[in-house]
Amino acid sequence: MNRARASMPSPSPEAMAHSDRLAALIRAEIAAAGNWIGFNRFMELALYAPGLGYYAAGARKFGGGAAGGDFVTAPEISPLFARALAGQVAQVLEHVPARILEFGAGTGRLAHDLLAALDARRVPVESYSIVELSADLRERQRSLLADARVRWLDAPPPAFAGVIVANEVLDVMPVRLFVRERGVILERGVALRDGGLAFAGRPADASLAEAVAEIEAEVGGLPDGYGAELGFTARGWMRSAGRWLSRGVLLAIDYGFPRREYYHPQRIMGTLMCHYRQHAHADPLWLPGLNDITAHVDFTAMAQAAHEGGLQVLGYTSQAHFLLNCGLLDLLKQERTPAAANAAHRLISEAEMGELVKVLAVGRGIDAPLAGFARGDRTHTL
Repeated sequence: MNRARASMPSPSPEAMAHSDRLAALIRAEIAAAGNWIGFNRFMELALYAPGLGYYAAGARKFGGGAAGGDFVTAPEISPLFARALAGQVAQVLEHVPARILEFGAGTGRLAHDLLAALDARRVPVESYSIVELSADLRERQRSLLADARVRWLDAPPPAFAGVIVANEVLDVMPVRLFVRERGVILERGVALRDGGLAFAGRPADASLAEAVAEIEAEVGGLPDGYGAELGFTARGWMRSAGRWLSRGVLLAIDYGFPRREYYHPQRIMGTLMCHYRQHAHADPLWLPGLNDITAHVDFTAMAQAAHEGGLQVLGYTSQAHFLLNCGLLDLLKQERTPAAANAAHRLISEAEMGELVKVLAVGRGIDAPLAGFARGDRTHTL
């Protein structure tokens, strides 16, 4: 047995049965496809298969402690995150209609705290729309957000003017995996082996090979044995934002790097990571449906995709710089509690989320410099 797995809590019989049902669905699709599917398809099924995927299954996904959540996001750490973010949102709302659109709102905590913070600043908000694919999470959000301004959408509106927030959304979009072996680029997918799921490679198709060649043209040749991810889905999402963001700003907040850091030769097997009941591990094929699966974001690719969609890059920096620029220290002075100080440390410390998480702002029709990027802007690194 894998030693890392041995230290993790065992799933309940109900959870195990649930994972077995999803695994059977995945095995059937692999068999029908000739014993191989791309990892992006596996990730899509593992996270979003109706009624079975991690985000569609109805299990508690967020939070911590006795609640049994798998991971904690910045809004769950402290309301300070939303209160600081409100400073940037308030500035943009001076120039666009007072509308906010959030993708993947999780428990609804960010929406709840952001609306409260804007109300405290006397910033009127006309509407707060949430695009949420998970029926389970929608219900959790509804129970928290007893606010007439909040509504739920199945897809983004065709012409939106306002502020868009995507906090830890891009990193859970399906990714394709590649590896260089004996000078050849292979795509890593999932096959059946001895009745179970196993990684398997096949020669990369033209689109994947071209994308890897583009990376190598920028960062240099990658060594033999090197593997990583490519976020084609996230790129497509960012390009599409240009179709429905008519005026305003999109704030993408996520774990990631600019391309030269992401595809550094020393980062030998990429950034793919799983979370199971607050334990991190690197085996996405284990207990499908019970694990969150993430991959860091190539923010250079996101900036390029936004440009291709007709949007401007308005700023790029670390979460620490962004929150400090938005007045986090002043907010902390108002709190003056050990709990608030500890939460602020987690949000801005280089050893915690402060450096690992980045903030990218793209938009259209906004001329004023954004406050969140006043110091420490890193757009030049993209």
